Amino acid sequence: MTTTHPSPSLSPSLSPSSPSSVPAPCTVPPFEPLRVRGARHRLRRALRRGRRAPALLLALTAGALAVAHTNPAPAAPPPTTTTRARPPAPAPLVSAPVRIADAATVRLLRPGDRVDVIAAPNSPLGAEDEARVVATGARVAEVPPPGETRSDGGALVVLSVPRPTAAALAGAGVTSQLAVTVC
Repeated sequence: MTTTHPSPSLSPSLSPSSPSSVPAPCTVPPFEPLRVRGARHRLRRALRRGRRAPALLLALTAGALAVAHTNPAPAAPPPTTTTRARPPAPAPLVSAPVRIADAATVRLLRPGDRVDVIAAPNSPLGAEDEARVVATGARVAEVPPPGETRSDGGALVVLSVPRPTAAALAGAGVTSQLAVTVC
């Protein structure tokens, strides 16, 4: 059994050429035009509308991020359980020429050695003045070449010491004979 379907026929009211197939025009309600502005205008508008606290927070956050981005802070050291005070910065060193009374002792020295400088007073035996330590741990910077000594047997050594120690060495060199001990 075969069934045939009747072909659809277009009714005259639904034909594409008829004017009733187009929907009726609709009206668009009136509205104000949109104005796209930057963040500055949104911030002003938020302030005008009474949302001052969030707007202020937003502005402060933006400012902090801008400063942090242009000037990054150094990384903080990890917290330690013990607090240690930093040692004081070493005093700047100066070169102090020192006349050592015994040239043979000076020949034992090399640049970089550490020495203590001792002042023995120029007084006759039996005087009550005692030898004193003028400088401790002074670094030898220069020594004279072999064979260069004074007529009295002394030799000049250059030591690297802090400025106050250099002044003490200069004063002791005038009134005392100086000797060194290797540290």
